[in-house]
Amino acid sequence: MNLMKFIRTHFNSFQTILLEFICLIFAGAILLDLPVSTANHESVPFINALFTSTSAVCVTGLVVYDTSLQWSLFGKTVILILIQIGGIGVVSMLVLLMIATGKRIGIFQRLLMQDAISAPQIGGIIRFTRFFLKGTLLIESVGALLLFPEFARQYGFLRGLGFAVFHSISAFCNAGFDLMGFRAPFSSFTWYSNNTWVSVILMALIIIGGLGFLTWEDLLSNKFRIRGLRLQTKMILSMTLILIAVPALYFFFFEFSGLPLKERFLVSLFQAVTPRTAGFNTVQYTDLSEGGLLITIILMLIGGAPGSTAGGMKITTTFVIVASTHAYLRQWQNVNAFRRRIEPDIVHNAVTIVTIYVTLLLLGTLILSGIERVPVITAMFECASALGTVGLSLGLTPSLTSVSKLVLIGFMFLGRTGGLTLAYAMLRSKVRTQPRMPSERITVG
Repeated sequence: MNLMKFIRTHFNSFQTILLEFICLIFAGAILLDLPVSTANHESVPFINALFTSTSAVCVTGLVVYDTSLQWSLFGKTVILILIQIGGIGVVSMLVLLMIATGKRIGIFQRLLMQDAISAPQIGGIIRFTRFFLKGTLLIESVGALLLFPEFARQYGFLRGLGFAVFHSISAFCNAGFDLMGFRAPFSSFTWYSNNTWVSVILMALIIIGGLGFLTWEDLLSNKFRIRGLRLQTKMILSMTLILIAVPALYFFFFEFSGLPLKERFLVSLFQAVTPRTAGFNTVQYTDLSEGGLLITIILMLIGGAPGSTAGGMKITTTFVIVASTHAYLRQWQNVNAFRRRIEPDIVHNAVTIVTIYVTLLLLGTLILSGIERVPVITAMFECASALGTVGLSLGLTPSLTSVSKLVLIGFMFLGRTGGLTLAYAMLRSKVRTQPRMPSERITVG
């Protein structure tokens, strides 16, 4: 109680969210650093435990060790718990514990929840939290049940059950951790490139998690009638469709043309879905052309929907940038979408987010390519994967130096918590007024 009072007094809601993520990451790193967490019962370097914990909490999937080969059952369980808490959010877990123990949920906890899940208003936030948590349990359970027959057929009952639960949670939380390394290290789901059942279920879980429960609540409350949906929901659905269809067509015609038709369709669709921001792969990304890698980098940066398990700049940010550019080119006074006006402060936020992500991407690329002596496209791919909390890799991450690992740790943390959350946490809570300066026109472009 005293601790909560101290936090409420000294930290704003954004600072509290960051603090809780940091505490969870270090707690996970300490557990993963124990000998009992590894398959050979030897402690790993703490930087690697910290990297793995950050990747799990930030539901990224970038790894320095193959999850299946390096970690014991205890270590894998710790990783799965970190993924689950990171996926639904630390604040959501705290609210769940308060609901379970019957403790009163005050205004501070409600504000925390609102900021953590990007809810539009504080009213009904506890009801939505219950919906969010029940929905998570239901979807992950259904996903595990659907995956279980295939995995049980291949690996036996108990191992198949464990695989089904682990990968259902990892897919829904858009985490990208997998247990398929026993076939070949860091192979992910490349052995399932022609398996329709597993591919479709994983894609469905990734998309459902990436849309976010704010979207699903709106869809359910409107009984899937498009006309009554919120503007944000329409943005998310339309951009999701475009960002799956267009890359899938590119991959189908230009990247995987040598595969049989069925497998070609499956891997093209899977590689269009997974960069936002799941981290599973059914092909080796080292086999892609630079054009394919560039498209994947863009998808990783964009990410999923606000308030979802996905990271990245968010698809609403991309939509607002495109809409504002279109409005400017048409010389419209306002930025409009779906017969609604987008306020200027939203456009400013979108521009700020894109600027932050692009700046960090370029800075991280320069650092990694300089330190590791690798091609720019390789360094950029790893940085985008960390910033977008994706987990896809060209094989660079396991061999990184400590400095490069710290850079990616920072990127994963920022990608999960959000650029604006970090900015708001660092800024003063009160708005600082500035004198209104005289204007002067300049030329841009």
